[in-house]
Amino acid sequence: MTALAGLLARRIAATGPLTLADYMAECLLHPDHGYYATRDPFGAGGDFTTAPEISQMFGELLGLCVAQAWLDQGAPAPFTLAELGPGRGTLMADVLRATRAVPGFHAGASVVLVEASASLREVQRLRLGTAPCPVTWAGSVQDLPDAPLFLLANEFFDALPIRQFTRHPQGWAETMVGLSGDALALGRAEPANLARLAHRLADTRPGDVVELMPAAAPIMARIGGLIEARGGAAIIVDYGGWHSLGDTFQALRDHRFTDPLATPGEADLTAHVDFEALAQAAAPARASRMIPQGELLTRLGIAARSGKLAQGLTGAPLAAHLAATRRLTDPSEMGSLFKALAIHPSRHRPPPGFDLA
Repeated sequence: MTALAGLLARRIAATGPLTLADYMAECLLHPDHGYYATRDPFGAGGDFTTAPEISQMFGELLGLCVAQAWLDQGAPAPFTLAELGPGRGTLMADVLRATRAVPGFHAGASVVLVEASASLREVQRLRLGTAPCPVTWAGSVQDLPDAPLFLLANEFFDALPIRQFTRHPQGWAETMVGLSGDALALGRAEPANLARLAHRLADTRPGDVVELMPAAAPIMARIGGLIEARGGAAIIVDYGGWHSLGDTFQALRDHRFTDPLATPGEADLTAHVDFEALAQAAAPARASRMIPQGELLTRLGIAARSGKLAQGLTGAPLAAHLAATRRLTDPSEMGSLFKALAIHPSRHRPPPGFDLA
């Protein structure tokens, strides 16, 4: 039993079962035993590998996409170039390198990294220590400046805590984390009628599972509000789909799926992102059509960039480069599992690669 498991068991014994949202928040962000507070989870030595760590092309293409959106809106300056959950800082480093030749972009940009983990902030500080524009950190999107906002969020929303409900003839039964003996165990609360899920009665039946991400709506409202009022764009890439349905709560450790209750604080906990809910919460800003990651990268020119980077490579380096390109784009790998959505002002078109909804 991990130290956090013991703490959670004692809490449950004293005050009752936890919602999945409370459980995820403790497991990921507990100041002493939380997953993100105690380790660098990225890369081969961690528990998972994100797209920016697979290839520089991901960040380069998204960076040029953002820069073109900035130009299309008249190159407003000063502006905020932000990232939610920036990991090791790899994505932002690639964005800044790819955009160095865009006239005025770096001169007008102030980089803001929204990061809750003190340990990851230090990793980001080292990675971006020679950045060509000012870099600051924020604890939440509510701290973003009142300025044009160009924002990236890659695999950020999937780590936000969820609440999970199973439809029952008498209402909705919420998934809870309780105790079976001394061990953590999943169970369900008594079913109840919930106003927030009344709209899901039309497209579900008893036994169906619906997940809500309470923290996502205020985040998207802040992003959408800034973009609509001041200009900008947000590009969100994550795994999920349109319209939540089904149990997607999962844990990853050592690049393998594991029991989410087995080692609290030592595994990454995630759930699939409901892009429909993100789009709705961003109003009055507009949301693009959701598209697969592979389609977006193809539209942004990954084939040409991959070919350019392949020049001069042979043997194992060439094979690794081609494998990385395939991993980012192929439907059997990340290409279709991961989706992309852009938020843009209602008075402007979405960024390059995205379609109007």
